[in-house]
Amino acid sequence: GHTQAAAGVASVIKMVQALRHGTLPPTLHVDEPTPQVDWTAGAVQLLTEPQDWSRNGHPRRAGVSSFGISGTNAHLILEEAPAEEPEPAPEELPDGAVPLVISARSLTSLAGQAGRLAAFLDGTDAPLPRVAGALLSTRAALGDRAVVVADSAQEAVSALAALARGETAPGVVTGSAGPRGKLVWVFPGQGTQWAGMGRELLDASPVFAERIAECAAALEPWTDWSLTEVLRGEVDPELLDRVDVLQPASFAVMVGLAAVWSSVGVVPDAVVGHSQGEIAAACVAGALSLEDAARVVALRSQAIAAALSGRGGMASVPLSEEEAVARLA
Repeated sequence: GHTQAAAGVASVIKMVQALRHGTLPPTLHVDEPTPQVDWTAGAVQLLTEPQDWSRNGHPRRAGVSSFGISGTNAHLILEEAPAEEPEPAPEELPDGAVPLVISARSLTSLAGQAGRLAAFLDGTDAPLPRVAGALLSTRAALGDRAVVVADSAQEAVSALAALARGETAPGVVTGSAGPRGKLVWVFPGQGTQWAGMGRELLDASPVFAERIAECAAALEPWTDWSLTEVLRGEVDPELLDRVDVLQPASFAVMVGLAAVWSSVGVVPDAVVGHSQGEIAAACVAGALSLEDAARVVALRSQAIAAALSGRGGMASVPLSEEEAVARLA
C-alpha cells in the first residue's frame, strides 16, 4: 500500500546514506527505462549500477520528491554537511619548572592565597603547568604578588606552605606592583655566549625553534657553517671564538628570544642594543627585515674578522668624560 504520511522519507534516508558513503545506489526493480520519457534529451538517466559520489570540493546535492496520495506533493533538496573538523591533538604540556603566580590586596591575603593553593595542589591530580596557566589567565593581578617556581607539585606545595607561614623558601619571589612603566629590551654585544647556549630552548620552545630556523635560512647565503649545530654545541667549541661565527649566532639567539617573549604577550616599548645587539634590535623593531639584518651581521662580522680582530683592544673606564680626558692628556 501507499506510505501515506511517510511518503518520501525512505528516499530522504536513501540519499543521506548515499552522501554518507559517497556512493549513489542503483535504482531497484527497473528492467528498462520507461518509453514515456525521451532519455536522449538532457543529461538525466537511471542508475543501473552503483556510481562513485565522493567529495570533490563542491557541495553535493540531491533532490527528493514525495507525491502524497491526497495530491499533496513535497519536494526538497538535500546538501551535504560541512566536512568535520579534525580532532585537536592532545595538549602538550611543557616539562620542567613552571611559575605559579598569585596576588592579593594585602600581604595577609597573599599568605591566605598561598595556603589555599597549597591545599588544592596537595589534593589534586591536575598537571602543574595547567594550574600555572589557569592562575595567569583566570585570576586578577592585584597589588601584592608572589611567584613560586617549582618542578613538581610536591615542591610547589612546600614552597607555598612556607609563603603562607611568612617564611622564605627557594624558588619564591614576592613583591608589590607599582605604577606600570615602559618596557625596554636591551640586546648585548659579545661576552654573553656559551657553548650549546640554544640547545635546551630549541627542544623546549617551538616558537624559538621556528624563529631560529628562519634565522638559519637568512644567514645561509653568507656563512659556511650551520647555525643550529653551533647553538646545540655540536661543533668544535673553538668555532665560537671566531667573531664571524659568534656575532651572527648571538644575533640569532637574541631574535629568537624576542619571538618567545612576544609570543607570551611581552612586547617592548623600545629596543636598544650594542654591536650585533644593535642589529638584533633593529630587526625586532622592524627597521630591518630578517634577511637584511642577517646579511648585515654576517658581512660585518666577516669584515671585523678579516681587518680588525686582534689588532686593537677595548676597555671599560669607570670615569667621567672630564676625568678620562685629563688622564689621557
